[in-house]
Amino acid sequence: MANPMRTVSFKLPESLDDELTELARARRSSRSTIVREALQSAAKARRRSVTAEAGSLVGSVDGPPDLASDPKHMAGYGK
Repeated sequence: MANPMRTVSFKLPESLDDELTELARARRSSRSTIVREALQSAAKARRRSVTAEAGSLVGSVDGPPDLASDPKHMAGYGK
């Protein structure tokens, strides 16, 4: 059984509505499908992991790769 769909109403500027109609026509798809796919894509992009968000920082700092495995950095830990 397919997932039941809710009907949602929203307002678009005329120019964006025209673009939506043209995109749906070009893709031979429904306007609803185009909007659903765009919302799914936006939601997925929003759920990026911490690692993905910090990706540009990885390797940007000099130091040992793992402080816990370096006895010099662990000296006095827990005392």
